[in-house]
Amino acid sequence: QVQLVESGGGLVQAGGSLRLSCAASGRSFSNSGMGWFRQAPGKERVFVAAISWSGTRTYYTDSVKGRFTISRDRAKNTVSLQMNSLKPEDTAVYYCAADSQALRAAPSASIDSYNYWGQGTQVTVSS
Repeated sequence: QVQLVESGGGLVQAGGSLRLSCAASGRSFSNSGMGWFRQAPGKERVFVAAISWSGTRTYYTDSVKGRFTISRDRAKNTVSLQMNSLKPEDTAVYYCAADSQALRAAPSASIDSYNYWGQGTQVTVSS
């Protein structure tokens, strides 16, 4: 059974940091791009960050550039999201996802590119 399991969410004050992790099991995603998305209450799930299968290319939504960093360990089948300078508007459930297309050259920001999803982890940033 293929699973993506996120961890590391929690409650933090504005300006603080959190590190989210996503561990994959059931198959290797070493040849798949990985992404992070988030969904705030009453809103659609939106793109946050993605990393290419090789780990050499990353892509961020504008609102998190310079604050968030995505990374991966292909050998360990994990992907992480380091979140610094958190803001109340970052409050959401964060999901990791695996790209359905192997060896895609560029990381995808399209939700439709991803076919494996974790259950999500809550991030709450207080003001």
